[in-house]
Amino acid sequence: MRTDRSPPEPLARGVRGLLILGGTTEGYALAEALSERSDLRVVSSLAGRTEQPRRPCGEYRIGGFGGIPGLIDYLRAQRLDAVIDATHPFAATMGWNAAAACDALGLPLLRLERPAWQPQPGDDWQQIDDWPAAVAALQRSGARRVLLAVGRQELAPFAALDAVSFLIRAVSAPRPLPAFKDARVLLARGPFTLADERALLADERIDTIVCKNSGGAATAAKLRAARELGVRVIMRQRAPRPPTTLATDVQAALAWLDTNVSKPSD
Repeated sequence: MRTDRSPPEPLARGVRGLLILGGTTEGYALAEALSERSDLRVVSSLAGRTEQPRRPCGEYRIGGFGGIPGLIDYLRAQRLDAVIDATHPFAATMGWNAAAACDALGLPLLRLERPAWQPQPGDDWQQIDDWPAAVAALQRSGARRVLLAVGRQELAPFAALDAVSFLIRAVSAPRPLPAFKDARVLLARGPFTLADERALLADERIDTIVCKNSGGAATAAKLRAARELGVRVIMRQRAPRPPTTLATDVQAALAWLDTNVSKPSD
């Protein structure tokens, strides 16, 4: 592994540099798909918000860049030629920073993002734009037992709901845990099976799920289980992203690379 503190090595003739802003299933899969490419130097960047993050194939770095100026400096110093933003659909800042940095440097940028989940017949969804709206929806509905699957950093708005018993599912322990009156933490990392999700909702007598519209297969089983059991879902929608070329899977991203990141001329 080489981090952003290490000076870049001279690239061989015909090799281009690519930065993958990763941490998602798609980011890891893209790094793996490119791991044998001799015409690309690929660097994956992880935000470092989870403890002991999974390491991607090949070269990687962990941590922030220092805003748009820091990202511009990094791209210049590492002599990178293109960026693929494969960050989480709810990584609100990084996508805008990548768009601004690539625009400043004239670099091609691709957004690799899994499609959002869509409600199916039989679903009981309420789609909201922020957590205060989710809190208000829980109060209006009279929810009593809630599976809170919003990540460990966005729990505070829900702590004021004293009439609700929360089961908080997260990859890493919240530190500190907000002062809930009634909450337990379940540490677990997807993918989750339908049978396990069905059992969890039934055993815990969950009447409502609060989650983000992250999309993807790893955590989708809870939505099917909720449909089968008649469990309400309060779903936060994705915020707008900067306008840029979009790929919805790794194969489309590879095709974009072949078209837009050509080898340098001799």
